[in-house]
Amino acid sequence: MSANFKIAVVGAGPAGLTLARILHLHGIASCVYERENHPLERPQGGTLDLHEGSGLLALERAALMDKFRLIARYEDQGTRLLDKSAKVLFDDQPIADGNRPEVDRTALRAMLLDALPQPCVRWNCALLEARENGDGRWNLVFDHGQEGPFDLVVGADGTWSRIRPLLSPYKPQYSGLCFVEFGIDHVDQCHPALAQLVGRGKISVEGDGKAMIVQRNGHSHFRGYAIFRVPLGWAEQRFDFSSPQAVREGLAHEFAGFADEILQLIHACNDHFAVRPIYALPVGHCWANRKGLTLVGDAAHVMSPFGGEGVNNAMFDAAELARLLIESAHWADGVAAYEKLMFARVVESAEGSADGAATFLSHDGQALTLAMYRSHHTHAPTQAPID
Repeated sequence: MSANFKIAVVGAGPAGLTLARILHLHGIASCVYERENHPLERPQGGTLDLHEGSGLLALERAALMDKFRLIARYEDQGTRLLDKSAKVLFDDQPIADGNRPEVDRTALRAMLLDALPQPCVRWNCALLEARENGDGRWNLVFDHGQEGPFDLVVGADGTWSRIRPLLSPYKPQYSGLCFVEFGIDHVDQCHPALAQLVGRGKISVEGDGKAMIVQRNGHSHFRGYAIFRVPLGWAEQRFDFSSPQAVREGLAHEFAGFADEILQLIHACNDHFAVRPIYALPVGHCWANRKGLTLVGDAAHVMSPFGGEGVNNAMFDAAELARLLIESAHWADGVAAYEKLMFARVVESAEGSADGAATFLSHDGQALTLAMYRSHHTHAPTQAPID
């Protein structure tokens, strides 16, 4: 690869930073543009489980597994499924050598940032547009002006990517599922009963056409999601988000009839709420190769969270793009090879995510969830079956 090759990455999430890190290890400089003003401007989201052969493999290629083990939570891989009466239907307890370690998204991002030379990431750079330079290269336009030209621009800028429209006409579509996110602080010290209910991992509770998922994060924190199948905009109309107490009361009303110990998850939550409508691109989303542009992660194949492969696909996208850029005689051939392999690779997880979103909260959604847990978690006994 030419020493004059210039690559820009739009978005400093796990995919963009993993790509920049692996390229850096091989002596290839890149510039990562991020719209946020600094790394801690906003919460980065909840806990992630990284998988062998994808997310963990990407970290191996980035030479970061030793540092990852310092922040990973191998002990928090448990899964429980409850019905609305708090009856345990499935209980998969974590084991020390589980192969899907959890990590807080903020900690993962900080580790990746620390592994890059400081000038690599440019903060406070919200992309306005990408413009062709007339010679196959691209310029990036920001509030502060234009930068470039770049031989390759990689869109790692998530669901509402500004690079994707240059490659594909498809827009993410609302799935019909809306998550209302909440958090519970200092659970082990202040809410021991809830800490025992959730355990070392996550719980899912389903009933009456709605659900709740609560996950243990680091630092004795729970992140939860109240989940509804509703029209887009329903949550903003249903709850007064200017009043945290009103939101707690509204959520408790929606889950009326659920066991008191489950409702306590709502009553104990802090004052921070967020509405997360779930979007997805079509299964099999792809585009015609266009010189100087490509996509990784959600920018390429955003899908519902029910398959659990989002960040793993994204980081492996980055690792594979880096590998093919490094190994190919010409970088453009590497991009084309990456896209062909990626289009085929993500179909299975996209299908699983789409099926999960389509059947979740259906009339037999709980039975389907139980069947999924039984098929994916084999090292622990199943509890009482659904009546």
